[in-house]
Amino acid sequence: MSFSATLGTARRATRAVAGDRAMLIALCLLLLLVVASICAPYIAQHDPASLSPRMRLKPASAEYWLGTDSLGRDLLARVLYGGRLSIMLAALVSVLSVVIGLAIGLAAGFVRRLDAPVMRLMDGIMAVPGLLLAVAMVALGGANIVTMVLAIAIPEIPRIARLVRSVVLSVREEPYVEASVGAGTPALTVLWRHIMPSTINPLVVQATFVCAAAILTEAVLGFLGLGFPPEIPSLGTIIAEGRPYFQRAPWIVLYPGVFLALLILSVNVFGDALRDRLDPRLSRTRKG
Repeated sequence: MSFSATLGTARRATRAVAGDRAMLIALCLLLLLVVASICAPYIAQHDPASLSPRMRLKPASAEYWLGTDSLGRDLLARVLYGGRLSIMLAALVSVLSVVIGLAIGLAAGFVRRLDAPVMRLMDGIMAVPGLLLAVAMVALGGANIVTMVLAIAIPEIPRIARLVRSVVLSVREEPYVEASVGAGTPALTVLWRHIMPSTINPLVVQATFVCAAAILTEAVLGFLGLGFPPEIPSLGTIIAEGRPYFQRAPWIVLYPGVFLALLILSVNVFGDALRDRLDPRLSRTRKG
């Protein structure tokens, strides 16, 4: 693709975002939270693991912008570092689940003899509650980044695979695909040139919802005490640690809860608006 074509695509995407108020607000909020989390070392004045018992349960002040927790740790630093952890984990989960789900969905939808056994396997994975599977994997493998990513990504893979398979089943009957197959084009080439481009739009939308689900699941695991160790800031762990002190110091629960809610809300609203943009049929239905 030439530079001018790439620039034209970027301009069209910018106009599309600017023309949708909900998408624009959600995107700006999401970027604000992501940038704040990435720049946590420059925004927070204290180390998130630094203990100061004399300053425990202090309200917001010039030194501690969001107050302190029960151990005197800076709540702003812990919230921002916890948000950075959640965002990084959600990105890894989305990439892993989309890549594996795409491969499985393409194989199941294009190779007819693989369709039934592969999809029954996906149905079996979906029959297990995702949170229960995550709890079991974390309990067995320990609370590390690899185990957490796998525990959250595995329940999302069947959903991606089913979505891709449905697209492949509808596209593989198109005349241009049948003509390409009839001409002796290798299967991988057919998948790459003619079928996989049709899966990009739904995959992009689904990836945003996977991100939101991953952020929420990681927070739930942390709240249940099955997340990362206490010395590693996590939004769910921060809320769980602040629950016994809620009546005395409600900010310990309030601020990480608001950050978590805004993060998930912005991702979901952006994904929903993106779905409307990428699906012309849905857009026409809502306009009508």
